Amino acid sequence: MATESIVRSKKAAEVIGGILTEVMCTLFSDQIFVVVTQFGKMGTLISVTQHNVANEIGKSTLSTKILMGKDEPLIHVYAKHLVTFVCEESGNKPVLLALALKDANLESIKSIKQLIQSCRLW
Repeated sequence: MATESIVRSKKAAEVIGGILTEVMCTLFSDQIFVVVTQFGKMGTLISVTQHNVANEIGKSTLSTKILMGKDEPLIHVYAKHLVTFVCEESGNKPVLLALALKDANLESIKSIKQLIQSCRLW
């Protein structure tokens, strides 16, 4: 009798802007773990959660919190841009994002987002 793993993962890799970029998404029962790396290591850990806006039905906002690593404003922007759709599509599950980028520009962030979408488990 084969048993299915409680934790499911999917990964993908692509050269983006001349740099090998690896993505791994892991679905846990209470949250989603997304690793995006161009260094082969985890980098900055960011917690991304979605909250409903008081007195506004159907409106929500994302909050980001750096758990480990440099707390720079652009990291928060990248995190929100990369995983907003993950939160929304998963029924507002929190996302733990590990982000280690050598080159972050608008085009590479868009390509990385597509790579994350190819690893969809939610």
